[in-house]
Amino acid sequence: MASLTSLVLGTHNRKKGLELADQLAPLGVEVRTLAEFENNIEVVEDGDTFAANSEKKAIEQARHLSQWVIGEDSGISVDALDGAPGIYSARFSGENADDEANNDLLLEKLGDLPPERRTAYYTCYMTLADPSGQIRARSEGFCHGRIRFERAGRGGFGYDPLFEIVEYHRTFGELGPSVKRVLSHRARATALILPQIRKLLS
Repeated sequence: MASLTSLVLGTHNRKKGLELADQLAPLGVEVRTLAEFENNIEVVEDGDTFAANSEKKAIEQARHLSQWVIGEDSGISVDALDGAPGIYSARFSGENADDEANNDLLLEKLGDLPPERRTAYYTCYMTLADPSGQIRARSEGFCHGRIRFERAGRGGFGYDPLFEIVEYHRTFGELGPSVKRVLSHRARATALILPQIRKLLS
């Protein structure tokens, strides 16, 4: 089995890949993206939870590439919408959705609900699979906030310009990468999986 000298991030989302690579840097292993593998596959995300999709991405891509792969699935859940869009966050406004259309639809669905009813949280689930497709580590992170009435800030991606961290009175779009690196759901999931990976390295 290939030793754990490099990890492949099982995502086609370039911004997400860069964010993950940055957070995994303390491990001292080479972090690669799917873009570096011409033979990577498009894994169908048909699981009914973030965990199921994350595991599927890690296992299928790891077996196909014969590499250690981190599969990650994340999204936003809005309490007033019974947890939607949840696992459908990336394609909330349709199969060919983009961030703008998704944000527009979210604002439309929330309408003029007051701030106290606009609570939401991000979830990130991570799974590490070895080259045989066996799961070797997993973690889950959350970040709580609320949805603004309009976008603020140009940082981040996805729903970041609408997602306000209440204690900071700023959206992820305004707070920038250094704060997101500490507070985000992805940062928290990474912090929980890093010790497990270090154990595998030793």
